Order: sequence, then C-alpha cells, then structure tokens
Amino acid sequence: MYYIGLDVHKKTISYCVKDVSGQIQQEGKVGSTRRELDCWMKTLPQPWSAGMEATIFSGWIYDHLLPHAAQIKVAHPLMLRAIAAAKKKNDQIDANKIADCLRYDFLPVCHMMPAEIRDRRRTLRYRHSAGAADGADEEPCLRTLMETGVEYNK
Repeated sequence: MYYIGLDVHKKTISYCVKDVSGQIQQEGKVGSTRRELDCWMKTLPQPWSAGMEATIFSGWIYDHLLPHAAQIKVAHPLMLRAIAAAKKKNDQIDANKIADCLRYDFLPVCHMMPAEIRDRRRTLRYRHSAGAADGADEEPCLRTLMETGVEYNK
C-alpha cells in the first residue's frame, strides 16, 4: 500500500507519496484540475490511499479520486494539530505530515456526505446567498464554481 498526503489549494495540490515503511516515493505539485489529476494518477504506484484536509475544494477532488483509490480520507481541519502547531510550515511539509498521519492511521477523519447531499446543500446555500444580495454579488457564483472544480477566468 502507498499512502498519499494531499495539501489542497485553489490552483495547486501538493502531494507526498510514501510506502509502508515511510520512505518517500514521490513529491511535488499538481494543478487543481481534473485533467492534471488524471495525468498525475497514471504515475502513481498501486494500490494507494490518500488523505487530505477538508476545504472548500475537497468535495470534487474526493469524488474524482475515489474510483481510483483503495481509500480516500478527509481530515477534520481543526483536529489536525500536528500541522497547525508546526514551526516550519509549507505545502510540502503539510502533505508529508498528512501522509504520515494516514500511514499510522492517525488522521482525524471527518464524514464526507454523499455527492447528492453535498449538491443539494450547495444549491440551497447558493439560493440563500444570491437572494440575500439580490444577485448583485458575484461571490456565490465563484464559490459554486470553486466547490465543483470548474475552471473559470475571473
């Protein structure tokens, strides 16, 4: 089994791939698009499981990676104390620590709702925020695009 820690951001995803013994097999960054994730997944050793912190982008990445992985875990951001309390902090170190937490089965997992429920909640949030702003604010649209992983030009 190979363990992958993912530090997810709007434009890039930092990753760290470790084997069972903890040796780093791959490290780097990949773009936060479906196309780039597909190309990256072809280079991964098999079988693999991944862990990532829960963010606004986690839902579509989780859904996209799930069919290809043995397991995907999403960590509760407030409970990831090992990353938050670190003196040295960058994306690569965070991905490395997430991979270690996953490898030791120490990742504080949060529940991922099924895609249908997340879609329904997103629709209700959009309706509520768009109605409150009388549709004048572009923020609800951008949030929806980011949550679903749709590429856009601002």
